[in-house]
Amino acid sequence: MRDKSYIWISFIVLIFGIWAVPKIVKKFEKADLEIIGPAPSFILTNQNNKEISKDNYKDKVYVVEFFFANCPTICPIMNQNMLKLQDAFYGRLNFGIASITIDPTNDTVEALKEHADELGVKIPHWNMLTGDANYIYDLAAKFNLYTGVNPEAPGGFEHSGLFALIDKDGNIRCRKDEFGNPILYYDGTDDAQIVWLKEDIKLLLEE
Repeated sequence: MRDKSYIWISFIVLIFGIWAVPKIVKKFEKADLEIIGPAPSFILTNQNNKEISKDNYKDKVYVVEFFFANCPTICPIMNQNMLKLQDAFYGRLNFGIASITIDPTNDTVEALKEHADELGVKIPHWNMLTGDANYIYDLAAKFNLYTGVNPEAPGGFEHSGLFALIDKDGNIRCRKDEFGNPILYYDGTDDAQIVWLKEDIKLLLEE
């Protein structure tokens, strides 16, 4: 009876191993998302007057946007979509958001703190960042995300409204379109692309 019990236990262990190993391996596979290249490094100040750099997002999946608090056009839509991401990944300490102002003269630490509170920022790694204007515009150019001063534009500034997705290794990642071309960035004002972004964040969190 002891020998039969041993054989039965061994069989169960073997079956469990065959079932579990692919799942473990899959968890550490790279997601089928394009690697665009390393995200630019930065050092800026957040709404809590704390210096934040790319290192603060090490081993985290995060989304980068360029915005300004008094934007009367696309930023309110972008804000609501960032809140959707916050809700979707609430409690995941390896997820974050970097919202970088393009109007640092008005978006001081105090102003960004008020904006974050009004918006309902709750996750610990959602940083609203400010700093030197030239530094920020140079950073946006390194991301290849359009920003600019335009006195004739609503609010006095222009920006693309695109979100950059960064993986745990600090690389910009994205999905491909139906033709197999990388989309590069996600439209922060498009509901369908926010759904894509949620799906792709989940994939990167599981890498």
